[in-house]
Amino acid sequence: MQSVRQLRPLVPKASARLHPVVSAARLNHQHAPASTSSTPGSAPNSDQGARTTHFGFKTVPEDQKENLVRNVFESVASSYDVMNDAMSLGVHRLWKDDFVARLKPGARGAQRCIDVAGGTGDIALRILDFAREKYADRETSVDVVDINGEMLKEGFKRFKKTMYHNTPQIAFKEANAQSMPEAEFPSNTYDLYTIAFGIRNCTSVPDVLKEAYRVLKPGGTFACLEFSRVNNPLFSTIYDQYSFSVIPLLGTILAGDRESYQYLVESIRRFPPQPTFAQMIADAGFTTGAMHEGKGGAWTDLWGGIASIHTAVKL
Repeated sequence: MQSVRQLRPLVPKASARLHPVVSAARLNHQHAPASTSSTPGSAPNSDQGARTTHFGFKTVPEDQKENLVRNVFESVASSYDVMNDAMSLGVHRLWKDDFVARLKPGARGAQRCIDVAGGTGDIALRILDFAREKYADRETSVDVVDINGEMLKEGFKRFKKTMYHNTPQIAFKEANAQSMPEAEFPSNTYDLYTIAFGIRNCTSVPDVLKEAYRVLKPGGTFACLEFSRVNNPLFSTIYDQYSFSVIPLLGTILAGDRESYQYLVESIRRFPPQPTFAQMIADAGFTTGAMHEGKGGAWTDLWGGIASIHTAVKL
């Protein structure tokens, strides 16, 4: 069993790494073992028997995707906030505030949370701040998990500036969201599992969902914030023009990296639409709302579907 690297209170050199890490606008760079099922759109290679999946609009062998996505996020780790601003015109900050506020961490007492593909720590910080400011809760804790060590280093630096640094409320762990070791992440452990702008970068979304179900306690909540499908045709056309024309250009100007930003745009278009993803969550064993958007539904669209919040419960 490969070890998990834990970054608390320092960022040590690990003698062994779990599959090197995930998150985008916080990206989750994941690798599925060859025996596992792949994300929708994967297909076996008739010549070699190898399974393939998508990397943006490209078709690649499953066992190569993790390295390709890791390279993207190692490239953008230091400019992560700029990347998110470019992807969402800066609105990602409001979406993340809304995401955490809907979950109300701390409302029912101290919670043990896991934020996956959360390397830079922005969701974890919002969770801890919300619990403290709204409910005077200083017991809720968050394990930040990512498959990319560079992203985790950014999160560790962010938390060094906060009151939570060197406390039991925060831990940074390098692990693969598709196969988190049972010894480090026992079954039925967490009250809340969050993943924001990361799951679309995983090689096998179903495997991530299965792991989420495993580590949550009965009654625990799964919550995912992800770029999604815009429903209004006119708005969709405008958004596509911005995404494919402006965002890669911003990548060149702001980060000197057009290719990474091009991949991020393409990865959004390859992710399943809201109803399909909601059904995948249900297929993993979760109880969701009805298969529609809005009140009583399985998801809530933000800004016409540019992003969506999916929530479900493990019963």
